[in-house]
Amino acid sequence: MENSIEKNKEMTAEESLSLITETLNNSRKEITRRSGKYYILWGILLTVFSVVVYALWKMTDKEAWNCLWFAMPVIGYLLAWLLLDRKQEERVSSEVSRITSGIWMTFGIFASAVAAFTLIYSQLNGDSSSIGRVIRVMVLIGSLTAELVLIFGLAECACGVALKNWVMKIAGFVTGIGGLAIYYITGACEEQMFIFTFAGLVLIVTGLVVKHQYK
Repeated sequence: MENSIEKNKEMTAEESLSLITETLNNSRKEITRRSGKYYILWGILLTVFSVVVYALWKMTDKEAWNCLWFAMPVIGYLLAWLLLDRKQEERVSSEVSRITSGIWMTFGIFASAVAAFTLIYSQLNGDSSSIGRVIRVMVLIGSLTAELVLIFGLAECACGVALKNWVMKIAGFVTGIGGLAIYYITGACEEQMFIFTFAGLVLIVTGLVVKHQYK
């Protein structure tokens, strides 16, 4: 009789663990599926902004157009909020969703801080002559693009690990390493905007593949 009770308790524990695992996996799959549309959204924004900034910079020869980047998070978060399905968000809210949200929020904070610091530093330090200022800005923006694309790739890889999705892991690696390769290949500072174009296109493809995986 005692053995039977212990066996039932053991089975109950195993069933509970199985149920928890199944729930987490289903939640992870749903979060991954939902992430597809946001990857596409941010990929499109990143691609459009990089092309626009490049074109304006190329036509006017003024690096100040890089300030347009600060408008992208505002537009992106507004559009993401409009796309948000609040009922669905409540159903799949879990520790996994909080982890992925935290990863991207951390990336946003780091990216904004690095960009702001770089722009402020370029204005307050170094040679005050026009030629010296241009050279300083080109060097700083060049290093900024490399830093941001590496942080971005790392954030995407981390999300892939959290969601156990190989597509996101590969995309993050391709974005980080591929973007760094473009950074070293491109000579003119304006052309380095194509690092973000590349990252945006990778993000769009990632979103489309993820949506196809869980359609």
